[in-house]
Amino acid sequence: MEDQTYSLKLGKETLKIQLNNFAALANGSVLVEYGQTVVLISAVMSNYEVDLGYFPLMVDFEEKYYAAGKIRGPRYIKREGKPSDEAILTARMIDRSIRPLFPEELKKEVQVIATCLSWDAKNEPDILGINGASLALCCSNIPWNGPVAAVRVGLVNKNLIINPSYEERENAQLDLVIAAVEKKGEILINMLEGKAEELEEKEFLRVYEFAMPYLKQLLDFQKEIIQKQRIPKEELKKEELSPELKKSFNNKYLRLIEKALYWQGDPATKRQKLEELKESILNAYSEEEEKKKASNLLKYYLNKILHQKILETGFRPDGRKPEEIRPISCKVGLLPRTHGSGLFQRGLTKSLSILTLGAPGDQQLLEGMEIVGKKRFLHHYNFPPFSAGEVKPLRAPSRREIGHGMLAERALMPVIPTFDEFPYTIRVVSEILSSNGSTSMASVCSSSLALMDGGVPIKKPVAGIAMGLISEDEKRFKILTDIQGPEDHHGDMDFKIAGTDKGITAVQMDVKILGITKEIFEKTLFQAKKARGFILQEMKKVIEKPRASLSPYAPRIYTIKINPEKIREVIGPRGKVINEIIEECGVTIDIQPDGLTFITSEKEEGAKKAMTWIKNITREVKPGEVFQGKVKKIFPFGALVEILPGQEGLIHISEIAPYRIKKVEDLLKVGDLIPVKVIEIDTQGRINLSSKDFFAKKKKCQMKNRKKLKKEN
Repeated sequence: MEDQTYSLKLGKETLKIQLNNFAALANGSVLVEYGQTVVLISAVMSNYEVDLGYFPLMVDFEEKYYAAGKIRGPRYIKREGKPSDEAILTARMIDRSIRPLFPEELKKEVQVIATCLSWDAKNEPDILGINGASLALCCSNIPWNGPVAAVRVGLVNKNLIINPSYEERENAQLDLVIAAVEKKGEILINMLEGKAEELEEKEFLRVYEFAMPYLKQLLDFQKEIIQKQRIPKEELKKEELSPELKKSFNNKYLRLIEKALYWQGDPATKRQKLEELKESILNAYSEEEEKKKASNLLKYYLNKILHQKILETGFRPDGRKPEEIRPISCKVGLLPRTHGSGLFQRGLTKSLSILTLGAPGDQQLLEGMEIVGKKRFLHHYNFPPFSAGEVKPLRAPSRREIGHGMLAERALMPVIPTFDEFPYTIRVVSEILSSNGSTSMASVCSSSLALMDGGVPIKKPVAGIAMGLISEDEKRFKILTDIQGPEDHHGDMDFKIAGTDKGITAVQMDVKILGITKEIFEKTLFQAKKARGFILQEMKKVIEKPRASLSPYAPRIYTIKINPEKIREVIGPRGKVINEIIEECGVTIDIQPDGLTFITSEKEEGAKKAMTWIKNITREVKPGEVFQGKVKKIFPFGALVEILPGQEGLIHISEIAPYRIKKVEDLLKVGDLIPVKVIEIDTQGRINLSSKDFFAKKKKCQMKNRKKLKKEN
């Protein structure tokens, strides 16, 4: 089939779609272009069914250095390796947009790969990845209930911008990606991802209204393309359960399932009871096929009971009302030798965050297709298997851990002090100790506590809450505050919202249904605001603001300003001078191009010694000053004398003594300490010295001693 190209003006650029262009053997592929950023998206479905207990969808985003005209930095490894954190976050965002639209009956593996082939440094490829994945799936035989459309919205100087450039996003008060679908003419949001500078809820509603026409335009554009393709979808076999099996299952287990799901008691015991019930139900069936059907029925009834109970009575599995938050507990200063620590517990969910402060030079260096620079605030999230009561091998951070860590980092970033206010590199690690819903938002809270415990002057504490949804349709629904296990697993939405008492700093939403309406979106925002305020008050009971001083075990940073022209003298040839200072004083030294110098040390004595050393190196020597110099080298015409660390001057043979000498060695040798006077600094900055006064006094003293000896004799 020949290449087919479609165009749509969207914001400042034109979106171009090419079908059947590159990946000829994929089930579906498109080439998406916006500005000069080009992304190839392929969708492939396997030939065989698998039963993994979940839908086997794999989504990858591939960054290619050639897309940006770059060759990778490390000396020996030029080939792209494991995906960067940014690539993983983009893949997760595409995944969350398309996953809810796959039919339950589909059991075959599906892989979607978005490969960035060209990048123009203006337009980010993630939006192209979502829209391209939608078209690649729609224009294939893979069963999928799309399309889905996505746009990025930026708020710059109170003005909303569609698909802002990188430059515009740098100073934006909001950077939000919105994905949506259409149902009976109504646009429903099905994915959100973004960060904000303490933006009020009403501003998010303005963003919603602003994005709707663009999302509608994109959806209509995709439908037009899909209509022209008319590619038939692979037929799926819907598994029919016999009425006898349903009746038998209901009679035996329906009341037991409801009782276990709504058992009021210790959460850990309840969890165990549910697992034991599941195991006993499955063990009651001997045939493998019957086990699969029983497993499907179990999931179905857990979902049905949860929805029915909450919609009819507002009664949640743990006895809470829809807006009620689980009991909260906060602690700080748990670990004596760390720079700061905070524990946040909400129900059975526990997050322990640990703060570490480092020198400016400890910043993380970033090198990717899109990003080259440094990062001074880092948040890392760890989810060890024991936190979920599981036995698993420990591996490198999973995509989920990277995603949750970055979400918390975005949430905290607006309150982190600037480098000028607090020149430390800041790393916070959240260790999830126990998991029963919304560990990512718990990590936001525990990290705020750790930062304040460590004396980091954050502007305000940040808290996060996960909001859920139980719905029958767009009109009959209940919004749940602080979702936990069953509500997360069998519910219809996971909407994470973090922020301060002033406004929102980060959001992330995904759904298991088609999408949510404006009404649900608005009610969720304001219900979350109330919950966030309550959590912040609980946190303030333990620590209200950052401590006045840092931990005694945290390094101290001292700052001095030197003449930029003297930087090379502090560094020395091949770093000789600066390495000597670092080794002898036990410090870390970071010098900025403008001469601002940071000395980091755990011991005040070492830092002061290094400061004095650097000051002496960079000190502007003036004629007439006298120094105690050390003879470093001797020449036939004079001697080289070090007057300050890193600063040397020359004593000409005629300036050594007030009388004529034949050889320099007659009076001086290497290593001698002698007082010298600066007599001149020439036009090239060379220092000329004299020791005449010293040898005149020395000779006078010698004469006096001789006379005294003669008298005594």
